[in-house]
Amino acid sequence: MTDRVYINDFSPNQLIEGLFAIQNCQLGLTRTGKPYLKALIADKTGRLPARMWNANEEMVNALPTDGFVHVEGQTQPYQGELQVIINHIEPARPEPKDLTDLLPSTEHDIDKMYDEVASIMRTMKNDAMRALAETYLQDAKLMEAFKVSPAAVVLHHAFLGGLLEHTLHLLRLAEKMLGEYPQLNRDLVLMGLFVHDLGKCAELSWQQGFQYTEDGQLVGHIARGAIWLEQKAALSAKAGHPLPHSALAVLQHIVLSHHGKPEFGALMPPSTPEALFVSLLDNLEAKMNMAIEPTRGRSAPAGDVNGDFTEKIWALDNRRFFRPDPLAEENKP
Repeated sequence: MTDRVYINDFSPNQLIEGLFAIQNCQLGLTRTGKPYLKALIADKTGRLPARMWNANEEMVNALPTDGFVHVEGQTQPYQGELQVIINHIEPARPEPKDLTDLLPSTEHDIDKMYDEVASIMRTMKNDAMRALAETYLQDAKLMEAFKVSPAAVVLHHAFLGGLLEHTLHLLRLAEKMLGEYPQLNRDLVLMGLFVHDLGKCAELSWQQGFQYTEDGQLVGHIARGAIWLEQKAALSAKAGHPLPHSALAVLQHIVLSHHGKPEFGALMPPSTPEALFVSLLDNLEAKMNMAIEPTRGRSAPAGDVNGDFTEKIWALDNRRFFRPDPLAEENKP
């Protein structure tokens, strides 16, 4: 696949053929009620919406919802954004060597990001909290998964290393903001941010594309994170560093409540100041990633595609976002 044309190099009305990752593949209906295939196709450089008009339910059911496909089609400008009109599509099983071309990855050094996360966690003042963090940091298998796991299949930080990058951004933001809220317990906030999404290491799979595992579909990252907290706290206590019961309960509460509302997956509403802080900060960082990626990030269209607005982003209330920075040099009249 060394001669492939990457998505970020696509131009309007270009014929394309090759292997791509596919995300959120589903059957849609036109305004006249005719079925069509809609999905995102992706490679390591970005992703684009894709449509196939002469599709049917049987065809869509034969394709992975999230996985890999071989696509033949043509790019087409639509409302200021490129999309791919598919002529032919079929499931594909790429060679392991091809995955680095097909799966998006963080642009930052994974080992440096992880070292920074570990360093921040080791600055906590409470001995039992630092010991609890060490039980996670010394779990080599979990930490290797933490380094490469995406933070989501499609939404925010949906790339290799995305969970680590998301967690580090949150810890950095917290360090900047905690000085404005001295009444918050810094240790609880940092630990809550560190563990709030760790369950995604079990919820998601990335070896054959970004997918939900059996654990992800039956347990989920929120419940798995709370279970791991119980287990890690028991290990730490056995090593002579028991955590007060109320502190463990608050940490589990942060994990259970970080999605904010039941309709967004929270098992409890945030009911401590630290839980509310973590939930709001997590929501901010995730949504900013969802807004920046298609406007000024890797998923933004090539420069020769006109149009200032994205497609509707359903996770951001189905809004279309304005792409340009009006004060940037290239946008000055």
